[in-house]
Amino acid sequence: MRTHNEKMSIYHGMASAVAQNMSNSYIPIFAMTILGATNYQVGLISSLPPLVTLLMTLPAAILLNRAIEQKRLVAFSVLAARFVFLLIAFVSYVPGSFGSWLLLGLIAAMSIPNTMANMGWQTFIGNIIEDHRRAQFFSDRNRLLTIVGLVVTLVIGIVMRDATANAMTYQILFMFTFLIGVVELIFLMKHDEPIREVNKEKKRAMNWVIFKDNQYVLFLVVALVFNFGWQMAWGLFNIYNIRYAEATIFWISMFNVGSMVAQIFSFSLWRKWSQKHGNMRVFVWVAFGMSTAPLLTVLSTNHYYLVVMFVLSGFFVSGTVLILFNLLLENSPEDVRTYCITTYNVLLAVIAFISPQIGIWLLETYSMQIAMYLSTAMRFLAAVAFFVLYIVRKKRKVSLSQQ
Repeated sequence: MRTHNEKMSIYHGMASAVAQNMSNSYIPIFAMTILGATNYQVGLISSLPPLVTLLMTLPAAILLNRAIEQKRLVAFSVLAARFVFLLIAFVSYVPGSFGSWLLLGLIAAMSIPNTMANMGWQTFIGNIIEDHRRAQFFSDRNRLLTIVGLVVTLVIGIVMRDATANAMTYQILFMFTFLIGVVELIFLMKHDEPIREVNKEKKRAMNWVIFKDNQYVLFLVVALVFNFGWQMAWGLFNIYNIRYAEATIFWISMFNVGSMVAQIFSFSLWRKWSQKHGNMRVFVWVAFGMSTAPLLTVLSTNHYYLVVMFVLSGFFVSGTVLILFNLLLENSPEDVRTYCITTYNVLLAVIAFISPQIGIWLLETYSMQIAMYLSTAMRFLAAVAFFVLYIVRKKRKVSLSQQ
């Protein structure tokens, strides 16, 4: 039996899935096909949001810590972020190469409220969903959200399959994204959130005691290495699919559909495995699986082959989405959880800004294959690190039980 908050979170997530699948997947192809963006600019599509996140994390953390109702702050931040898509819809009317730079400026601007929304949601949902229900809840939620995203993406791919070079296609998608943002706000506001007492004492922007917790620190280091290898290839995948494989809106949609189909059927598997074997042990296999994606992708530009690769990648992406966030909560002491999540997001933003740019630099300096191979190597290194961390912790538990 679902609680009220769980239902509202699922409804909000469904609306969010519609908005994201109507916009995020098509911004790179919009930038390259309609605006004529360069590889460097495509890389900035992935890198700018983390940079803004880095600059906004501290102000966001202060506001969230002082907020009486975090849901209100999160809800209106989501709406503000979706509003930017109304502006993006008309970027195609801007003459010359200025359009692609304006798009990047709007993406950066959108990242300001997105930072508030993402950080607030992580803290907010972590506080209202009970610990023992998280694995089941996030598994079910992610599966339902993926189904919604799959339907939306499939419809877009079929209806707009011959409109890849039509600017109005993207305008329609981006304007609908804003309208869905209104629905997101409504469901976020329907959550029941305990009213927090206003603490008149000045909140500390940072609590350095979290770095004395070895369990959190070790997880933080290994997770950042994993994210470096993962995000290093984000811009590369977009460029490879659109420039090298010459994928249209239809095929971009099919790639995403393939990934989401795999996620739908694998969320429950990852949940069962994580409950049976523990989050850390299962994530080792997730990380090893994620390391194969860049290497296998560049073996062919055949569209059907790439669909299969996205299916394989989606299987492990679902494990990443489900388990990595649970690991963050699991390794964050409850009394300083907000500070732990904030620190994670700050450092993740640094990684997320730098790593896609390194990927593009490797592409421009060497080749697509070299860049993808190095992404695979970084992901594999992280998988090994997670395995070592798991072994160390397992031995420590056995040692403590014998005392």
